[in-house]
Amino acid sequence: MALIDVGARRLRDAPRLLILRALGLGDLLTAVPALRVLRDRYPHHQRVLAAPAGLAPLVALLRGAVDAIADVDFRHGVGALPPELCRPDVAVNLHGCGPASHRALQALSPGTLVAFANDAVGHDGPAWHPDEHERTRWCRLLDAPDRADDLRLPVPSAAVADGVRGAAVLHPGAAAPARRWPIDRWSAVARHEVRRGHDVIVTGGPGEDELAKVVATGADLDGRSVIAGRTDLAELATIVAAAGRVVCGDTGVAHLASAYATPSVVLFGPVPPTRWGPPASGPHVALWAGRTGDPHARDPDPGLLAVTVADVTAALDTLGAAGPRS
Repeated sequence: MALIDVGARRLRDAPRLLILRALGLGDLLTAVPALRVLRDRYPHHQRVLAAPAGLAPLVALLRGAVDAIADVDFRHGVGALPPELCRPDVAVNLHGCGPASHRALQALSPGTLVAFANDAVGHDGPAWHPDEHERTRWCRLLDAPDRADDLRLPVPSAAVADGVRGAAVLHPGAAAPARRWPIDRWSAVARHEVRRGHDVIVTGGPGEDELAKVVATGADLDGRSVIAGRTDLAELATIVAAAGRVVCGDTGVAHLASAYATPSVVLFGPVPPTRWGPPASGPHVALWAGRTGDPHARDPDPGLLAVTVADVTAALDTLGAAGPRS
């Protein structure tokens, strides 16, 4: 297994710090404050992040918090970690509370394991709080809860496409059906933004280009408004950083808007914003009907469906201008 360099440092014979966070975009971005704590705490270690290789463009923006990525994807279940990662001097579990993720790291025989307490694997650490905000959780594990708001990112160097700067970016997709608001409602929000004089851009992740096209068609948008399926991760980050406002569900794009202080309206359903929502101090509105459910369900969550088009358009009308970008 070859490590993917994402930092400027070239370390030889340095002790190794292995960090497990083998999840998606939003998971990476909520771990940014903790990654920065680890950078400061282990300045002389080679810091290796076990995470999907596709996240490398954003990890590279962390200004040295991570030196390399080991391509590991545990989004659909925890498996064995590559044997080439054996015997790290320090292993940090930013993936979960165990026991599976603890065991995956313990199998590598780390010198020290930093993780939440789990009796099933005999590990003593801080207690896991299930209702804690994701950013705060990992900083508390590292005894640095005051660092949880250190989440801003510099803007990638990718060029900004025509019509993007200052536009309203709508991101209708989500990884799970439970977090997908109905398509016709997205089209209604797009029409509202056009009436308010905003250019509208519809984005999407892999495989969501047809969804974005249906949203645009329902709003009578020009085909050039759809850029879903035509952007890589760095370009998506650049678009969010340049946008005037973002509307999305509880997805990685919501965390990009937080990272760039782009005004946003974020629609929550099965999971409350107290666990995954944007910073309360930023130019963001989190809409939630107060109901929880299964975030992996095969149908849109009833709580998400309780958020109406009128709720979203009213929230958009309260948003101010975008703040300064890092």
